[in-house]
Amino acid sequence: MRFTKSLLFAAALNLTLSAAAFAAPPDWSVYAKTLQTVKAGKKHDTPLNLVDYSALKKSGQLEAAYQLIKTFPVETLANREEKLAFYINAYNILALKMVLDHWPVDSIKDVGNLLSPVWKKAAGVIGGQEVSLDAIENEVLRPMGEPRIHFAIVCASVSCPDLRTEPYSADKLDAQLDDQAGLFLNNAKKGLNDDGKVIHVSKIFDWFENDFKAVGGIEAFIHQHRSGLSKSAIKADIEYDWSLNSVGE
Repeated sequence: MRFTKSLLFAAALNLTLSAAAFAAPPDWSVYAKTLQTVKAGKKHDTPLNLVDYSALKKSGQLEAAYQLIKTFPVETLANREEKLAFYINAYNILALKMVLDHWPVDSIKDVGNLLSPVWKKAAGVIGGQEVSLDAIENEVLRPMGEPRIHFAIVCASVSCPDLRTEPYSADKLDAQLDDQAGLFLNNAKKGLNDDGKVIHVSKIFDWFENDFKAVGGIEAFIHQHRSGLSKSAIKADIEYDWSLNSVGE
């Protein structure tokens, strides 16, 4: 009887340990290696983090990061933070993959056309399902009600927020998102330019205006993440540069 109970206890313990391992968040170390190709620089007079796509293509490192999101059991993501971090990283990995799959290109938009934009094209597989960049952004991330995602997901373009040089992780996600918002709004060439008469901001605030209502609106959000601004009207009119965020011209 004792032997049977011991076996049952051992089996239950193994199941518990297995479930705990299965539910562990992704190991982003392979993606961290990919991000080593990201370096601070300038393109078209805009300061930003640049990606060495040629080096990334030769190294094959991105494939390991892609295989991670392709095979990870997304149903085990334990909470909102894990899900946000996973899908932000997944979006950025697939945007990089989209560029590399069609390398060389001058803009990620060159992968698509007016009738079939790149955002709607199949970008890869997550959790056994083929997905597009549009689906990740509009069907997964935006419905989660976190406007700071717009400064974390990167569409591989000069005027996009900078590609962060570390993966997003659930345990420090809030600080990472705050940092991204602050960095973007302190970039006068693509984020915010206060000339004392008008506060010019990225067109991101026009395209996704409704997403900021949950935090008091665009004006409240901007003043929360950027200090010392004038009381001028805000206009989302900074020209958007869709050129690739790549090293070189």
